[in-house]
Amino acid sequence: MEKLKSAIPETLKRMVADTTPGDLPRTCSSLLDFLLHFPPFHHMVEDLAESEKALCGKNEDEALQWKQKGNRCFATGDYSNALASYSQALRVAPMDAEDMDKNLVATLYLNRAFVLHKMNLLAECIRDCNRALQISPSYSKAWYRRGIANASLGNYKDAINDLNVAKTVELSSGAKSQIESELKTLSDECGRTTNPALKHTVKQFNILAKKDQIAEADQIKLQCVNTPDKARGMASTSNIPPGSLVHTEEPFATVILKSCRETHCHYCLNELPVDKVPCTSCSIPVYCSLNCQLRAGGKLFSFPKSHGIQKGLSNNLEKYVAEITLGANSETDIEHIPEHRHECHGVSWPSVLPSEIVLAGRAFVKSIMQRRGSLEIANLIEILDLSHHYSQMSPESRLEVQIYSTVLLCCLQRSSDLEIQINGFSIAQVVIIISQIRVNSMAITRIKSIDVNGIVDQFGKFSSGALTSNVEQVKVGQAIYKAGSLLNHSCQPNIHAYFLSRTLFIRTTETVAAGCPLELSYGLQVGQWDCKDRIKLLEDEYSFRCQCRACLKANFSDLVLHAFHCIKPNCSGIVVDSGVLNCEKHKIEQLYDIVGTSNWEPHFQVENFNSDYANEVMLDAFLDSNSSSNVNPGNCLKCGSYCDLETSRATVNKAWKCIRRLQDGIVSEDISSSELSDTLTSLDLLKSTLHAYNRRIAEVRWKTFLRRPFVWLGTYNLQGTTVKHQ
Repeated sequence: MEKLKSAIPETLKRMVADTTPGDLPRTCSSLLDFLLHFPPFHHMVEDLAESEKALCGKNEDEALQWKQKGNRCFATGDYSNALASYSQALRVAPMDAEDMDKNLVATLYLNRAFVLHKMNLLAECIRDCNRALQISPSYSKAWYRRGIANASLGNYKDAINDLNVAKTVELSSGAKSQIESELKTLSDECGRTTNPALKHTVKQFNILAKKDQIAEADQIKLQCVNTPDKARGMASTSNIPPGSLVHTEEPFATVILKSCRETHCHYCLNELPVDKVPCTSCSIPVYCSLNCQLRAGGKLFSFPKSHGIQKGLSNNLEKYVAEITLGANSETDIEHIPEHRHECHGVSWPSVLPSEIVLAGRAFVKSIMQRRGSLEIANLIEILDLSHHYSQMSPESRLEVQIYSTVLLCCLQRSSDLEIQINGFSIAQVVIIISQIRVNSMAITRIKSIDVNGIVDQFGKFSSGALTSNVEQVKVGQAIYKAGSLLNHSCQPNIHAYFLSRTLFIRTTETVAAGCPLELSYGLQVGQWDCKDRIKLLEDEYSFRCQCRACLKANFSDLVLHAFHCIKPNCSGIVVDSGVLNCEKHKIEQLYDIVGTSNWEPHFQVENFNSDYANEVMLDAFLDSNSSSNVNPGNCLKCGSYCDLETSRATVNKAWKCIRRLQDGIVSEDISSSELSDTLTSLDLLKSTLHAYNRRIAEVRWKTFLRRPFVWLGTYNLQGTTVKHQ
């Protein structure tokens, strides 16, 4: 990409920099003309879009190598590496490859099923047996392995059915005798068959819970509204109590983030199980189930509809066999969201290009498909009907987006079945789609829990069985929701977004009056970032200056988040630096503008703080020009005492270095008493230098003590108990 950007003539760069959305087709056409006469551009597109040059296709030789490695690991009892090897072999194995007169993919699924059985992962073992049988229905070893796993689960009726089918399709007399022996043993246990309804209880519960929530959301009607400072938004037509589900929505287009490609399903974005399922035609995506694999819309593998093993089976067994071997064809509507189908040709561009560009490709292709196959590209952006920020982009970003749009369309033209015409107008459409994605897409998140083994017991020893959990929210995907993307931002939101699989759910966090805009946080909230940092990041990432209720009012959280302690020990006043002060003064300037109007109401005050001096200090100190001496950087907002901020920062940095050394070293119980003592001293320094509500003090307490109970107990021991940290 850098090579392409550096090769663009300066005159063309200036043309792109001066482009307005209305001029886009003309400048995109000029850029396309240059790139089509630039050989390195053609070489790059060939590397990205030609399957012969890609490393993302299927490879039988590589699959056999991974299979042999898995066999060696299995023979030595190294089941973890055997599992990983068979999974990697499945990822690159062609669906039509043969190995010793058996379908290679079916053999790999069976081998992995055997490993899963050894690891006592019985439900996963049965799922892999099902996958092997859907490819090779007469695979007797797969029926046998399924029967043994069902017997281990106590599903004796299914186990007997599995073994009866295995005996029917098995050709070896010795193997038949072994199966008959197993059947004789199982027949005695048949009376204790478990309730089949229990098998899918958890899955059915999750599906019903999701349906119940969707039904709840249908009871609340939302409408699109226009607001003076935020353009379009969403509001309710009636009063909504807190905790109400107000909206659910499936994404228009979704893409998994590169950092999660090996850990999460590429369709539903849930964490991958050990029996993950690869795409049938390329080696990029992996899924949590065949259901997700089919819904993603990759190139389809034709599962056998007639398996020819019905002879010798009773009517009940025939039906039983059909349910298992033909299950993949009925799991889902394969036309649901074919978001991967145009990428599924063993080409590199879906794995190489940035996630937002791949998402733009999915949105572009789906826009065409929603026109019932029409390849006319006129006004595709109207399908999304979202705002964009192209006019606010920097010249470098405009050039980059136009180049990426051209590359994407060339890759789609070469590697997909769509006959896409590439010209200035079609490239301009993709440019706008990317611009829409950058300011309207939502990050799909998951809660990640990290368990830490060991806490100190009452005798100062570590208890290996005890666990503490560190929970954090991580981004796993990026999606466009046509209605959800209309929800505007507030640093003090009245709604909260969460996800079940890919589905967006919106709930209220407070009472919302009829007609009041529903606003969520784009990740920045009061109490987490101060006002100036929130405003800067929102301008950089989303190209707007926040004017929400939290950013237009003096907010106690914004003042104390990075505040220093007053030099007077008994004074609870706030000392702020110039950055915070200038941000608050800007609010006052906005207030003066409002005061000069007839619509002004005196609502500007310090929020979320019940101290008696809060309103008095802020309103008098900021609004009264005679009190300007109290609002200089370093002056206490309560008593006016001056604090040397440079000295305070040096003290904080010194204490912080000591604490960070302990945090970085907290991996075991090997922590000396002197280190714990230094940490306590440093914490006291922070508490005497920073305001009590400064974020750094809370971070130290959480990261060093509350997340690590043995450190807290160790410091507690140093403060006078008889227990010693070992």
